[in-house]
Amino acid sequence: MDPILADVLQVLRLEKLELNLFRGESRDPGHHRVFGGQVLGQALAAAYATVEKRLVHSLHAYFLRAGDPDHPIIYEVDRSRDGTSFTSRRVVAIQHGQQIFHMSASFQVPEAAIDRQGDMPAVPDPDTLQDMAHVIEAFKKQAPDSPQPFLDQQRPFQFRLAALPAPEGELSKEPHMKIWFRAVDRLPDDPVLHRSLLAYASDYYLLGVATLDQSFVNAREDLQMASIDHAMWFHRPARVDEWLLYVLDSPTATSSRGFALGSIYSRDGRLVASTAQEGLVRRRELRPPKAGG
Repeated sequence: MDPILADVLQVLRLEKLELNLFRGESRDPGHHRVFGGQVLGQALAAAYATVEKRLVHSLHAYFLRAGDPDHPIIYEVDRSRDGTSFTSRRVVAIQHGQQIFHMSASFQVPEAAIDRQGDMPAVPDPDTLQDMAHVIEAFKKQAPDSPQPFLDQQRPFQFRLAALPAPEGELSKEPHMKIWFRAVDRLPDDPVLHRSLLAYASDYYLLGVATLDQSFVNAREDLQMASIDHAMWFHRPARVDEWLLYVLDSPTATSSRGFALGSIYSRDGRLVASTAQEGLVRRRELRPPKAGG
């Protein structure tokens, strides 16, 4: 297996310390704070470790403090309720004696019922598109003096943009993006693992789409960004080692908060998950002064 993806699987294998208490390894994605998707995936894995024969259908999380990549994270699970059809869990992530994150998740016994959805947007097939690394290189060549809207980093997922921003064009007041993604290698047939990895991957580009407007992109190097919350609904089964389309929109940004919505489709057009996130997005020079200073 690809070593980067294998390392993510290792990160999602939590150590059980005690009943309802787990420990997860941390990684530094390059900016010396834990990637939000890692905490989401680990928290969901911790909740799953206390649930049997039920699949997560929704989660709602808050990021309270930046995670320290040099130390492990402790996850404490509260078994809120085990009902006939639904199970509720609350997970608190702790580092250095402080809460850095908490999440509520709901699980359901699979049921056969009405199944409907809207159509997936029409986009180019991923096999006809270039990998994100090639797109970034082409963007730099076409507009070397323009701010770069995407970062080139090694990741456990492949990304292929289905719609590209014009290198020198004016950006939208309602930013949007469509991007295909999948794991870089084949994964085991484990639905719990695939849902945990889908939660992990859902944090890529979600808040970033809120910065794809003219007021932010020209000051990208001076932006302060941090996720505040993250919500996710799992509608249908999906494999993250097969192409998935992430349709992202940011209908508003106000009071230094960017808001983004996401829909994740399988290649055959099934809506497999929906996401929502609000995050801090401000220019550093506009940061309010510290209390008492």
